[in-house]
Amino acid sequence: MSDDATPVELWLVRHGETEWSRSGQHTSVTDLELTPDGEAVAARLTHPLAEHPFGLVLTSPRRRARRTAELAGFAHAEPDADLAEWAYGDYEGLTTPQIHESDPDWSIWTGTTPGGETAAQVGERLDRVVARARAAGGRTLVFAHGHSLRVLAARWLGLEVSEGRIFDLDTATVSVLGDDRGTPVVRRWNVSA
Repeated sequence: MSDDATPVELWLVRHGETEWSRSGQHTSVTDLELTPDGEAVAARLTHPLAEHPFGLVLTSPRRRARRTAELAGFAHAEPDADLAEWAYGDYEGLTTPQIHESDPDWSIWTGTTPGGETAAQVGERLDRVVARARAAGGRTLVFAHGHSLRVLAARWLGLEVSEGRIFDLDTATVSVLGDDRGTPVVRRWNVSA
């Protein structure tokens, strides 16, 4: 547990660039490597993260998140399946324009993803991460993915999963969630290294 001097904070790091994040392809279970640029930018995360002590460090089990954690100086990060990216099912590897060719009104936030996870399933997973971070106290650092981190932010703030749509998130960025006198807040969002 944290003492009164250490605020309860949840630090979010989206993994570095992959070929599919660059092209806009939905990537969940496909276990891609970082691009050379993705590796270089992920390594620059070392400085801003090293300045803060973290009581708990977690990572998605996907290679791109684990590699980002390693390059940022957190090779010891504990894999947590709850941080995996939203399972896109039949839409894995497709871009939104490609999906719209057959499902013009689809959105990950409000649509149905054939063969993939529902918003409720993703929310349940990320609620467990919120509970774990709050129980740990102090600062928790997580390495994960675009949609899962946006849902994590929404759930930290007490919002519905679909409200994750309002949190734009680039690769290899740091965001910080916390509390202000008992109210969950965004302290920093989408900050590049």
